[in-house]
Amino acid sequence: MTGTNNTRPSICPTLLYADAKAAIRQLTEALGFTELSVYEGEDGTVLHAELVQGNGVVMLGSKGRGGVFDAAMKNAGTTGVYVVVDDVDGHHAHAVEHGVDVLMPPTDQEYGSRDYMARDLEGNVWSFGTYAPEIPA
Repeated sequence: MTGTNNTRPSICPTLLYADAKAAIRQLTEALGFTELSVYEGEDGTVLHAELVQGNGVVMLGSKGRGGVFDAAMKNAGTTGVYVVVDDVDGHHAHAVEHGVDVLMPPTDQEYGSRDYMARDLEGNVWSFGTYAPEIPA
């Protein structure tokens, strides 16, 4: 592995939303993310945002703002993202309180993880659980 830095994640899922502001609200208020940065255009369109959960970051922006990534994602399917959390049941309860569409309640998996699955406002699938891959040094 080259260029590793423990304060910077090496993988950042990136998503585009028709209503990026609503997505940021849901991800922060209901699913436990913290805003790291949000950059808006003059018209209020979210050009780029970074949200933090633990030592991971998800980047997102608004659909239809132009650019190569927007064009590439135009006909792409929904995205699935796995996020490691310590308290799966507490995280799930908080999400339910905020009306999140839960696809699978907290479940003990045969590989030792406990996780649940939810769908966000635009159909992306989010899994929250205790499994954390080990990356060899």
